[in-house]
Amino acid sequence: MGREYEAIDDHLHDWIARQSMFFIGTAPAALDGHVNVSPKGPIGTLRVLGPTRVAYLDLVGSGAETLAHIRENGRIVVMLCAFDGPPRIVRLHGRGAAVLQSDSGFGDLLAECGFEQPEHSELSRAIILVEVTRIADSCGYGVPLMRHEGRRPHMDAWAAKKLRTGGAEAIADYKREKNGVSIDGLPAVDPVPAPHG
Repeated sequence: MGREYEAIDDHLHDWIARQSMFFIGTAPAALDGHVNVSPKGPIGTLRVLGPTRVAYLDLVGSGAETLAHIRENGRIVVMLCAFDGPPRIVRLHGRGAAVLQSDSGFGDLLAECGFEQPEHSELSRAIILVEVTRIADSCGYGVPLMRHEGRRPHMDAWAAKKLRTGGAEAIADYKREKNGVSIDGLPAVDPVPAPHG
């Protein structure tokens, strides 16, 4: 039932843009390391940049497994599921590279991608660029039919509270505490320098 594609054509590009969310799968090189799958969204934080190139905006979270794995070995799969309409799963396997918010090219790449961005720019950690080496779909018969009701307001509300009570430094503190290393101890987000005081 499934098939492979040589490139992300216009039809597949449009299908990707109609989905509500996507998933990222990564793993460390060590055999005893933890495999990670992360739900991502909204879909506007994922962009097709070319026939075999995609990017997504990586946001602050309670961990940073994907970033750590990408920085260590680059292996990644982007998976999308049709939760409405005809059943379908699409997987984009490839090699990822992280452009951190602190990198000099971050701003230019952010403008090129035209992502749907969070209300607070401090929530951005990186842009993950993926050179896609395998594009395949499968039936998706096991994916349930679900209705998308909209975005959850929690991330923007969390950021607004952090900024209100501690300014941008409160989010930087969170990044230092929660996003510096993976659960296996791999470097993830570069340490945000602490303020001098």
